[in-house]
Amino acid sequence: MKKDIHPKYYSDAKITCACGHVIHAGSTVKEMQIEICSACHPFYTGKKKMADITGRVDRFKKLAEKTAQKKTAKKEKKIKPAVKEKKPAGKKK
Repeated sequence: MKKDIHPKYYSDAKITCACGHVIHAGSTVKEMQIEICSACHPFYTGKKKMADITGRVDRFKKLAEKTAQKKTAKKEKKIKPAVKEKKPAGKKK
């Protein structure tokens, strides 16, 4: 094995979140700044919000309805009109 290829390990590394929560853990970096942690993440805090800000769900439903309408219109067009019966050919003299 090669010597001196591993980074230095800090057992007392300090991780600071944007919310102010500080975590002490082991890392190869002495200090870190993070944007979100388990103290402020909605999944862990139970303040989970489901927001459809851009209207993607509504847009998807509209597209699905349009597609369904097109399919029914195509099926109606494919129905052939009743075939006229041919008259029986009479005997020729």
